[in-house]
Amino acid sequence: MDWQEHRREAHALGRMQEFLKQIVYGGNDGIVTTFAIVAGFAGAQADGVAQIGGVAVLVFGLANLFADAVSMGLGEFLSTRSQHDLYRNRRASEMREIVSDPEHERMELFEILRQRGVPAGEADTLTTIVARHPELMADLMMTYEFGMLDPDEDSPALSGFMTFLSFVIFGSVPLIPYFLLDPTSETFWLSVAATGAALVALGVVRWSATGERLVRTVGETVLVGTVCALVAFGVGAIVGG
Repeated sequence: MDWQEHRREAHALGRMQEFLKQIVYGGNDGIVTTFAIVAGFAGAQADGVAQIGGVAVLVFGLANLFADAVSMGLGEFLSTRSQHDLYRNRRASEMREIVSDPEHERMELFEILRQRGVPAGEADTLTTIVARHPELMADLMMTYEFGMLDPDEDSPALSGFMTFLSFVIFGSVPLIPYFLLDPTSETFWLSVAATGAALVALGVVRWSATGERLVRTVGETVLVGTVCALVAFGVGAIVGG
């Protein structure tokens, strides 16, 4: 197996890690945003909710779900595109500086290596070697001077789609009881349970991708979602009187 093939296989195995940000961000926002509709109606206790509450929850919930999912997906697309543009512009500027003032850039790289614990003699040797390769030097400066990683392998369209998909999949869970049952107080509590289950599932996704402690990843996800849900319910109760 050559290096490129090995790299492709490793990349395929890491797809969840690659899009973890989009999955968690889109999923959590989808769950909380959709449950806010459910909680808002339940908290408001509007007149006639027994007759139109289920329809209202579904209409507003679905409209909000897909509108926000599209907005989130396009926002992620534009954000990733902006990161690409910023990186390319900054790197082009860095290349110009390497060409116009190589000694200054060489000293900056030397200091970066020293700050990371490389002995002075070795840092000087490494700087001399790297300075012979301006493209490599620019990459290192982008990483260690500006804290910017090359985003070329990040597809803006795919990142946006993953955010949209995660938002829709996880965000639809709080609405499931209203598709299956009449709008009663029991249906609302089933939606609460479904929301909790969706948050737990999202936490498990985090855990499987990061390898961190299960209790921590699930606990953080559920806690953040619960706080947002309680705020939504409380606002509905206050506004509805």
